[in-house]
Amino acid sequence: MKTALSLKNNYEFRRLYSKGRHTATPLIAVYCLRNGRDLNRFGITASTKFGNAVCRNRFRRRIRELFRLHSPEMNVGWDIVTVARSRANEASYREIEADFLSALRSLGIIAK
Repeated sequence: MKTALSLKNNYEFRRLYSKGRHTATPLIAVYCLRNGRDLNRFGITASTKFGNAVCRNRFRRRIRELFRLHSPEMNVGWDIVTVARSRANEASYREIEADFLSALRSLGIIAK
């Protein structure tokens, strides 16, 4: 069974931004909201200010891989959106991973 779906519709992102809880780290911002389902849904945002298409897609690939690796540790039933901040463009994979996990812990998606 698939444990995660991706968020694709604009209204889903806007709902998370307006009604969800959020936290920000130096590299990323994470928004979350309970979805009442037995799976997590995940979305990634990187604006054109972040860099060119190569940079934005590299960031998305890294975040998708982090989500895939750490999804067994996550509580189920959340909509999660990760927003790239400009400093993440120069950051290493390990730095992004540390910020991603600390953001999820502070939101209560991963047990501390």
